[in-house]
Amino acid sequence: MYVKAFAPEYQGELGSELSVNSSYEDVRASAGRALSRAGGSAERAQAALALAEASRRLGRVDDAGAAWRQSYRSARAAGDAGAMAWALWSGGTLARQCGALRLARRLLTHSVELASGGGDRLAHGYALAGLAETGRIQGDYAAVAALHEELLEQGRAHGEARHMVWAMTGIAQMHRNRGEHAKALELFEESVRIATDADDARGRAWSLRGVADVLSLRGDTDRALELLSEAEGVCRAMDLASALAYNHKMRGNVLYRAGRHEAARETYAVALDEFTAMREPRGTALSRLGLVKCRARLGRAREATLAELAVLEADFDRMGLRHARDMVIAFRAELTPAVRVSA
Repeated sequence: MYVKAFAPEYQGELGSELSVNSSYEDVRASAGRALSRAGGSAERAQAALALAEASRRLGRVDDAGAAWRQSYRSARAAGDAGAMAWALWSGGTLARQCGALRLARRLLTHSVELASGGGDRLAHGYALAGLAETGRIQGDYAAVAALHEELLEQGRAHGEARHMVWAMTGIAQMHRNRGEHAKALELFEESVRIATDADDARGRAWSLRGVADVLSLRGDTDRALELLSEAEGVCRAMDLASALAYNHKMRGNVLYRAGRHEAARETYAVALDEFTAMREPRGTALSRLGLVKCRARLGRAREATLAELAVLEADFDRMGLRHARDMVIAFRAELTPAVRVSA
């Protein structure tokens, strides 16, 4: 069993004012007001944490960076290890979003240590989940698969639906990337059910994106697009800038798989503009890969495509994105004629 989803990053007076489904523009405004009237270091740490998270999800990375650092300094001044852990979790999550995966690991590891020492179970769980997600994005499945499962069990033990959805979608994504589509679909659909029952709109949107991805791989293009449209509505209602951009990138994937290359190219271009505006290098590079593949299918010269693939492979390698790099290699192999060896 699980309780209704809640957002533990909204603390103090903001915890009663905001919900997990509050739009991030509303969160940003409320956090700004709370910060301006904060009477002490503890209150400043709480308000700045909410401001950091709202700014990050709105794609305002400079504001997010300044806010999580302010939260950490205030928490340190208050001598609150748990609040310091939350600030570092926010900073580590921002670093991952900005493609600085080594920094993300360092900040999240320190967050785990502080949360453990301070006895903040939720901050500890969120920091561990952040480490697990960072490793999954890098393709280091062997290192993080067990951690995802552990986090899922913790979520179940404490009835925390949001945490269950987070862990479950990560596990599902690993199954999907290994080609285990039936298991991935089962987990994504269960995640949708949990998020729906727990009134976690954001978790539902991410889970629907996962279901759409697998359905598309199975050839059900129309249903996949319907689910992405539903998820897009949630992203717009909550001002989820990053999630909306990834939704558009996935729509491009679905259209590409269906052979609708012109429409896919247009959609990838939208996603690229969104990722570029929020300075998110992983999403930017993935959208660029989608555009390269579409242009190749629409008749672009093979030499130009191969040159751009080489740049993308280097970018993915630099960011430590193994699965994305493998996608580049696989597409290059499709374009490169096999060399026949004479008997």
